[in-house]
Amino acid sequence: MDNNNNIHAPTVASGPTSGEAPARDLSKLGVVDLMQEKERIEAELSALSSVLSSHGVHMNTSLTTFDGYPRDDIDVAQIRTTRARIIRLRTDHKEVMLLLEKGIHDHFASLQRAQATAPSDGNTNNTQAVPTSAADNDAAGSEAAGVPFAKVNSVVPGSPADQAGLKAGDTVRSFGSVNWLNHERLSKVAQVVQQNEGRPVAVIITRKDTNSANTLELSLALTPRRDWGGRGLLGCHLVPL
Repeated sequence: MDNNNNIHAPTVASGPTSGEAPARDLSKLGVVDLMQEKERIEAELSALSSVLSSHGVHMNTSLTTFDGYPRDDIDVAQIRTTRARIIRLRTDHKEVMLLLEKGIHDHFASLQRAQATAPSDGNTNNTQAVPTSAADNDAAGSEAAGVPFAKVNSVVPGSPADQAGLKAGDTVRSFGSVNWLNHERLSKVAQVVQQNEGRPVAVIITRKDTNSANTLELSLALTPRRDWGGRGLLGCHLVPL
C-alpha cells in the first residue's frame, strides 16, 4: 500500500535543495534573504512538480492497482520520494511565508514610527522619514533599489490591492521575486499571483508625495484572493513601464 511512513530520504536532484541544507534560524534572516529562500523553495517545488508530471501523476494519483498492488507502469519509488520532498518543502514554504509577512509588517511599522517621531515643522522632514529606515532594514531597502517596472493604473475599492495600501499612480519596484530584470512584460507577476493565492506577497512600491517633490518607498504585503467580491485576484490594473 501507499504508506509514506517508510519513505526513504529524498534523492531527487532537480532544482535547488534548500530543504536539505543544514538547519538555520530563519527568524534571524532579513526580508531580502527570506525572499531569496522563498524563491529557492518555489524553484525546487516547480522542478519536483515536473518530475511528477513526467510520470503522468500528481500528488493524489493512486500508485496501486485496483487490487492493492504497486503499479508497474510507473516508478513508484521515485514518485513516493518526490511526493515526500514536496510535502517537506511546502512546510518550509509556509514557515518562510509567515516570517516574511512578519518581516514586511515590522519593516512597514518601523517606517511609520520613523515618520511619527520625525520633526513635524515641515513636510519635507516628515516625507524623508518614510524612506529612511533603521539600520536593520537596510536589506529591505537594497531589495527595492532596482528600477520601477510597472505602474498601478487603477485600484478597486475594497480589493486585496486596496487593503494592502496600493494606490493608482504607484510604481512597482518588486513584486515577490519579480523585479525590473525578470518581469517579462509582467507575465512573471501574473505567475507569482497565481502561485500565491491566499498567501501574502511582498511588494515594494514608490509613491509620489502630494505635499512635496519627494517620493516615498513603501513595503506592502499583498494577498491575492478570489473572495473579495470583484474580478481577478488583486483588484488592480498594472501596466508595464
